[in-house]
Amino acid sequence: MSKVAWLFPGQGSQAVGMGVALAEAEPAARAVLQEADAALGFPLSRLMAEGPEEILKLTEHTQPAILTHSVMVVRAWGHRLPKPDFAAGHSLGEYSALVALGTLSFQDAVRTVRERGRAMQEAVPVGVGAMAAILGMSLGDVEASCAEAAAATGKIVVPANFNGPGQIVIAGHAEAVDAALEAVKTRGGRKAMKLPVSAPFHSPLMEPAQARMEPILRGLAFQAPLCPLVNNVDAAAVSEPGALRDGLVRQIPGAVRWQATLDLLLDQGVTTFLELGPGKVLAGLVKRQAKERGLEVSALSFGAPEDLAQLG
Repeated sequence: MSKVAWLFPGQGSQAVGMGVALAEAEPAARAVLQEADAALGFPLSRLMAEGPEEILKLTEHTQPAILTHSVMVVRAWGHRLPKPDFAAGHSLGEYSALVALGTLSFQDAVRTVRERGRAMQEAVPVGVGAMAAILGMSLGDVEASCAEAAAATGKIVVPANFNGPGQIVIAGHAEAVDAALEAVKTRGGRKAMKLPVSAPFHSPLMEPAQARMEPILRGLAFQAPLCPLVNNVDAAAVSEPGALRDGLVRQIPGAVRWQATLDLLLDQGVTTFLELGPGKVLAGLVKRQAKERGLEVSALSFGAPEDLAQLG
């Protein structure tokens, strides 16, 4: 029997105007915005609707905005969508998934991801860290390039996001990231680019943020999820509340194993993937990875009222 996975996007999917049409169309979505504003003590709803973009893209604002949009979709349309057998979220999206599965309350989650955004931004001074995307290279070549750069500079650079076949993001000290990109060129890499982010997420440089967030996460109430979550740090299906909490702690400096996450879901017989929230990045990654494996899947994105037409 065909299985369903709900997927939740991470940072980078935000845009000014996000969630506006959904809030206008669905009272349940409007209520989520009101709940977010009350929990945070400032009008996140206005920032999402009106910007300015340079304020919205600050990590401490981006993370609660994306979480809020995803929860708006779940609260408005979850009863109309096929129920999930599994869920997964890309980095920040893991919090959205846990709210959707009833593991975390939305108020706890939105306050926590705002603090997470601050902690991750403040862990490394602006300009000290960097991230870069490398396309079309094997993991072995990327790892070798990072090791060469780290040895040459005495700094840290590691693979941070395994987004799909031939799509790897590296992170670390800016000097080491630049050296790794040069090493990539010597190995024949032709597609590599620095990313417009302000911190080296999912690298050992995030350990101060992990130390800051661990007691906060330990203080939250976690409930058993409605279905297993495939977490980022292990790419393993997890249902035990303590293990779900531990995954959130370890994912801060740990790599996002998204390719392995999708492989697990495909191996489990998932053929319907629903991306809930802003953007269509995850649905695109699913389609490419399934195609590489010769599998037929349906990957749909739901974030605005017109998307409901996909249900037929």
